[in-house]
Amino acid sequence: MSTSSDTLAAAPPAVELEGITKRFPGVVANHDIRIAVEPGTVHAIVGENGAGKSTLMKILYGMQRPDEGRIRVHGEDVNFRTPSDAIAAGIGMVHQHFMLADYLTVLENIVLGAEPGKGGLLDTAGARKRINQLAESHGLRVDPDRIVEDLGVGDRQRVEILKVLYRGARILILDEPTAVLVPQEVDELFANLRELKAEGLTVIFISHKLDEVLSIADAITVIRRGTTVAAVDPASVTARQLAELMVGSELPTPETRESTVTDRVVLDVRDVTVQRGAAKPLLEDVSFPVRAGEVVGIAGVEGNGQSELIEAIMGLQTLSRGRIVLGEDDITTWSTLRRREAGIGYIPEDRHRQGLLLEAPLWENRVLGHQTREPARKGIWVNRTASRKDTERIVAEYDVRTPSIDTLALALSGGNQQKLIVGREMSGAPKFLIAAHPTRGVDVGAQAAIWDHLRTARAAGLAVLLISADLDELIGLSDSLHVIYSGRMVARLDPSQVTPEQLGGYMTGAIAEEQS
Repeated sequence: MSTSSDTLAAAPPAVELEGITKRFPGVVANHDIRIAVEPGTVHAIVGENGAGKSTLMKILYGMQRPDEGRIRVHGEDVNFRTPSDAIAAGIGMVHQHFMLADYLTVLENIVLGAEPGKGGLLDTAGARKRINQLAESHGLRVDPDRIVEDLGVGDRQRVEILKVLYRGARILILDEPTAVLVPQEVDELFANLRELKAEGLTVIFISHKLDEVLSIADAITVIRRGTTVAAVDPASVTARQLAELMVGSELPTPETRESTVTDRVVLDVRDVTVQRGAAKPLLEDVSFPVRAGEVVGIAGVEGNGQSELIEAIMGLQTLSRGRIVLGEDDITTWSTLRRREAGIGYIPEDRHRQGLLLEAPLWENRVLGHQTREPARKGIWVNRTASRKDTERIVAEYDVRTPSIDTLALALSGGNQQKLIVGREMSGAPKFLIAAHPTRGVDVGAQAAIWDHLRTARAAGLAVLLISADLDELIGLSDSLHVIYSGRMVARLDPSQVTPEQLGGYMTGAIAEEQS
């Protein structure tokens, strides 16, 4: 079979969406969406949170059914009822939140649900051979026998891509694939995508990172308020113009110009070590102060101790040694509730698992974690009236787009869920705030709003610990910047003097500089 450019040019679109409309109670998620994705290309879909991208991809992957419209795959009409139907048609999806079992091997994760059999038993040798062939031909190097829990984020992503290729996918949907990657890992992913494209595969790439979209995409579709508003050639558009198409405003920058740092230490982390059993410490001799009016940034590839540091400060992790001091109080042995009541705010790294009750209304989520304080508390009861009123205020001040405060949290887009959490945590008049990936997976409009709220709170004297995988965000917002690597603080950098590439080098261990 010929794979020449002439053949590809004559081929029907790999995916064609025509007039796709999807309604939910009180909201039209998609309206008359029209997209044609050419085979053997990377086609980016960009838009604000709530623009309808996720709903559209769920329709294409058979997780939801459209109310109107047609889907064609390689020129054939299809009617997907389940993801299995989409997989059978050669479509695979890599979700933003990875769907891997931590305690299984790479091989076991890849074959799970599609196990090759031989005489009623798992054909491990056959599976290993096929995985190695796929990994080799597509430049996706993995060790089939490693436990997934021990893998970094970039490796996990390669496993997810191999998982869908193993099932025969020729069309890949990648949802926010670079959200948790450092620059070097993004470069590796893009090299993998170019390899896939060269093999004739088609990639649908959903992202908020416009510079990345422009560097990898062959075509871009812009979605705004549930409908397609533009199809653009990446060679003829800038990131700023793309942002304006998406949200009608300029691309924001996280830059913080004037210093508001004071001499008053709000949180002091002293020689904190966390160790489980005889294994290497998860955190080792970590020390740093956070002052009033200061944003201290922590940079590191995921899995290097950031989560344990957050848990140690929140009282969710027992210290092997060291102290944590809030103001004048040694809080090392305090419960999480007592720390919260003393003024620690927390924007968690995973909003679904740690930040929200998805099946509860917004006003109940406003109470979450604040139930012992006003306005939520009234004697031993929850003050429903005051809680509802304060939720209305948060919705207005933080531009949370929702039909009502009685709407379930799961019905909101990711960006609006995040703005609700930021509003809730800022509303408790915190002395110290942990902001873990505060703009992960949110659009440029919500990102700008969250940055503004953090800058305003910093100017008012809030002490902030910022953990982020967005290196521009870390460099732009932080007053001082620490790099964590393998549980240790390995460098302290001046955000005004460091580039994202240099920072990525420290994070991956390519550049080493022991702190003096």
